[in-house]
Amino acid sequence: MKKTILIHATVITVNDTNEVIHDGAVAFEGNKITYVGPTPEDLSEAGYDEVIDQKGDYILPGLINTHGHAGMSLLRGYADDLPLQQWLEDKMWPLEAQFTGDTVKWGTQLSLIEMIRTGTTTFVDMYDHMDVVAKEVDAAGMRARLCRGMIGLCSEEERQTKLKDATLFAKEWHNQADGRITVMMAPHAPYTCSPEFITQIIEKADELSLPLHIHMSETAWEVGQNEKDYGQRPVAHLEKLGMFNRPTLVAHAVHLTDEEIDILAKYNVRVSHNVVSNLKLASGVAPVPKMLAKGVSVSLGTDSSASNNNLNLFEELKLAAILHKGVNNDPVAVPAEEALRMATRYGAEGVFQQETLGSIEVGKQADLIVMDSHQAHFHPAHQPISHVVYAANGRDVKDTIVAGKFLMRNHKLLTIDEERAIYEANRVFQTLKR
Repeated sequence: MKKTILIHATVITVNDTNEVIHDGAVAFEGNKITYVGPTPEDLSEAGYDEVIDQKGDYILPGLINTHGHAGMSLLRGYADDLPLQQWLEDKMWPLEAQFTGDTVKWGTQLSLIEMIRTGTTTFVDMYDHMDVVAKEVDAAGMRARLCRGMIGLCSEEERQTKLKDATLFAKEWHNQADGRITVMMAPHAPYTCSPEFITQIIEKADELSLPLHIHMSETAWEVGQNEKDYGQRPVAHLEKLGMFNRPTLVAHAVHLTDEEIDILAKYNVRVSHNVVSNLKLASGVAPVPKMLAKGVSVSLGTDSSASNNNLNLFEELKLAAILHKGVNNDPVAVPAEEALRMATRYGAEGVFQQETLGSIEVGKQADLIVMDSHQAHFHPAHQPISHVVYAANGRDVKDTIVAGKFLMRNHKLLTIDEERAIYEANRVFQTLKR
């Protein structure tokens, strides 16, 4: 029998009108939201199996992280302050080549803990050993769009092995874990995959009816290399290959022309804005206000904690709101309400689940977070959305709920052994040959 739960709090719905219900309540039965509105007058007589009185706290949709590499948490702080290509080729890839399923398991657990603790309920992961990642996601109770990332800088035999692995993973795990795990096909990037390999991946995605995910236009070097190799910038190159004929989520999209933004808008390509990682690696600042103005759906991603160096999406949320104001000399370039939508509603669009995720509305999944607003930095309580975007931090999250199940309650993790995960993550890192 499904349990019915009602939470009394200030409800930040992120619905079509950005409604905030100051003395409100959210109820859910099983994994779906059944009520959003004013708090019933007598909570003790509300008729729910459990009534949780959190008056004054904020309840909002779980945040959605649309780009990352969870297993790379093991490389947090290992190689900072380097240009992207040097960071990747000299530092990241040599160590990642030694990763095993066990390595990825504990790196992923470390990431899941951090995301649950800071209010992320859904994330996109592009990596290797994805069957291991999927099992960890399932056990932890989170929601994820998982991709077996495919770098094509190898022999044809290896490329075909990667494509076969990605295909088998998709067939085994798409729509599993009660629908919490879904899959995308993921060529790593235009500069690491030949046109022929990308075309094969697109054809496989078409056959399996899956979306695509790819790194694109992250650095000026990448764009220049694409022009040198193929005579086109990455957007036109991928359009020519037919990628955008399938639902596509691109990560980064930092170096874009106005014409390229028009192409992304034409095909309804989703963009994951990785503001912290792009700044730390000096990749640049994506033209987010221009994309939003053209109707491109822009969500937020952390990238890996090796380049971020954390998975606290509240940092992306605040920076997405303030960076573009400064860069564009425009205090309303990305208002607080729009930034919050990037972390929730547009995130749901980024994972192609906008019908079921991204806002607190009846019928949607009960993916919710509760924030402890009984703290000085939430007061005076003028504008809850402003406080969430500009004043809050992920550590203010006290409850994290996915599909109606508490993964963290009153700051206590319920589905992962944090102490063991930290120990094992340190242990497996020591096995790598640096």
